[in-house]
Amino acid sequence: MAEHRYVSSGDSGNPRSWENSGSNENNENNGNWGNNEDNGDNGGHGAIAVIGLGCRLPGEVGTPAALWRLLADGRDAVGPPSDARARQWGPEDPAAGVDSTGPAARQAGYLHDVAGFDAGFFGVSGREADVLDPQHRLLLEVSSEALEHAGLPPEQLAGSATGVYVGISYNDFYEGLAGQPLEVEGSLLTNGHCVAAGRVSYLMGLHGPSIALDTACSSSLVALHLACRALAEGECRLALAGGVNLLLGSRTTRSFARMGMLSATGRCHTFDAGADGFVRGEGCGVVVLKRLEDARRDRDRILAVIRGSAVNQDGNSDGLAAPSADAQAALFRRTLERAGVDPRDLGMIETHGTGTPVGDPIEFSSLSRVYGTGRGRCALGSVKTNVGHLEPASGITGLIKAVLCLRHGVVPPNLHFTRWNPAISAGDTRFFVPTAPTDWPVGGARLAAVSSFGYSGTNAHVVLEQAPPAGPRRPRAPRRPGSPAPEVLLVPAGSPRVLPSAAQRLADWVEQDAGAYRWATSPTRSR
Repeated sequence: MAEHRYVSSGDSGNPRSWENSGSNENNENNGNWGNNEDNGDNGGHGAIAVIGLGCRLPGEVGTPAALWRLLADGRDAVGPPSDARARQWGPEDPAAGVDSTGPAARQAGYLHDVAGFDAGFFGVSGREADVLDPQHRLLLEVSSEALEHAGLPPEQLAGSATGVYVGISYNDFYEGLAGQPLEVEGSLLTNGHCVAAGRVSYLMGLHGPSIALDTACSSSLVALHLACRALAEGECRLALAGGVNLLLGSRTTRSFARMGMLSATGRCHTFDAGADGFVRGEGCGVVVLKRLEDARRDRDRILAVIRGSAVNQDGNSDGLAAPSADAQAALFRRTLERAGVDPRDLGMIETHGTGTPVGDPIEFSSLSRVYGTGRGRCALGSVKTNVGHLEPASGITGLIKAVLCLRHGVVPPNLHFTRWNPAISAGDTRFFVPTAPTDWPVGGARLAAVSSFGYSGTNAHVVLEQAPPAGPRRPRAPRRPGSPAPEVLLVPAGSPRVLPSAAQRLADWVEQDAGAYRWATSPTRSR
């Protein structure tokens, strides 16, 4: 698939002029936002705004703010499965020739709960919920949370041209139903990959494109690229893009282990001399996207701006699953051209960074060709060192991390790094791997990139910029004298049975996360 220029006929004027009437906060940038000297074709026209984030990740991460705490604290969310999850693996198989079910292979980034689901809240019948793939359940929940994070109540989107783009790869749940009574309850049609996206559109009444795709580990970043393309071409006015992955069976893990792809030490040692493979992870991430001009008009809170994205293929590399440094470097250049961005201005690259002894040096080589020189240092990160490799959901997880880094102006530590892989020559480059929270290493407007490569050979790359500066805020009406009136919060739940847990989640958010993203208000929306 070729790259796409985000060009819109609905905007005119200076592409570097970003006068903003929105209600963004904490977007300080020394007054230099959007002043790159490179006047690329994309410029400011048709750039895509990220206006909402949702995630459910290992380490008890259920909100973007919780993810930032995990990253900033340098916490490792990888570990052994719970007893209940371990029973899914079955006994070890000594005849396999490798320890494909041993303790190291079972190390992963696990979610605490993959069974709970408020079916009534989403309008899913009990009969359907009984056979519904937990990946689909999780996607519904996180999509709804991402919209709420954007200040867009899902029920208000019914009938709108909202697109849904989802990366999803595995069928562990359906395979586990084989031979069971529930297998004949329509589970094949219910749990098809196409339905992962289609059910979100159906239950929310959305009329934009609805696409589920599988390009292996690059799936969710390819989904984001397609969503940006649809927004730029006017196929939708709002888009959800994300990915989901759950480890509900042992077959895929056994295959990865037998192919020598998993870490014997049970950790991702990205770019490190101890790199010996990756560990798997599970979770879901979803972002809410609008054209920047629309987000400014609607006074949305803008979290970051997607300046450009591109997708390509390795082609005839050394093997079907073998990466190509030439293809990766070409992809980076193409994305930068469409974004109108100088590679020397980037301060952080969220890499694919799986921690494999072959893949890491190849990725570093391609990065050094394009991003390796400049006037400041550039951090290389990989969220896989914290939560494992989420495979079809890994790209969107890295993008959410990059958005948070741009907002905070800080690059969190990369775990499990002590010294460079000897196959990597980092001395003549500006790259470094942060081992502690690091202030943004390049002056001016903050720029970051995100990479995601699939073993299918399909690669995706995205360039992001920090949100534009906030415009003047509308003054609030003065309060009447006297005691303040109590504020009432509605707690959404599908049934009385799940209401207590829903209320507890809301209370936890108010106590822990509300301060991390101060809600903006507008005449038409209270968030």
